[in-house]
Amino acid sequence: MSGQVEKRGGGGLKLVDGVALVVVGVIGVVVAFWILGAIAGFLWGLVKVVVLVAIVVGVVYLLVGRRRRTS
Repeated sequence: MSGQVEKRGGGGLKLVDGVALVVVGVIGVVVAFWILGAIAGFLWGLVKVVVLVAIVVGVVYLLVGRRRRTS
């Protein structure tokens, strides 16, 4: 076994490999943003529903409390 380094021919990244890497990266970023957008949209919708329910419950509580005090 000698201490010399053997050079390999044809090593490194080929043009097709680089293009494929970029395409996969771009598709991954698009899918990630799509999924995160869907999750954020769902959470925002949930927050709106919770706020709406809280407002309705608060108004009903005020109306029922006012009715009980007057009778």
